[in-house]
Amino acid sequence: MIRLDAMSEDASNIVTFPESSHAPESPSSGKRPINMRSDLVVAASKVIPEPPVLINLVSTRVKQLNMGRSPLVRTDHRMGAADIALTEIIEGKISVEPKETEAEA
Repeated sequence: MIRLDAMSEDASNIVTFPESSHAPESPSSGKRPINMRSDLVVAASKVIPEPPVLINLVSTRVKQLNMGRSPLVRTDHRMGAADIALTEIIEGKISVEPKETEAEA
């Protein structure tokens, strides 16, 4: 069991790990929190109203973009991978395939 009072504000117990040599250096490589523009989130939520579905779609597309896939929309230098994914959803470039039901199969 971990006692919360045993944790100190002292940074002497923090170990710094070296940067991974195999990870590409990019603004969206997972080394910092992913920031998304709120206006894009609102607009994308109008296209895909279910938050869990929207989150999964954005997450999957961000992973693809970070692995080297090309954006499907015009980008500028200020856009991160999440902004690109949200813009792709808004413009209808990517979407969720409807699930097949047993009656249709």
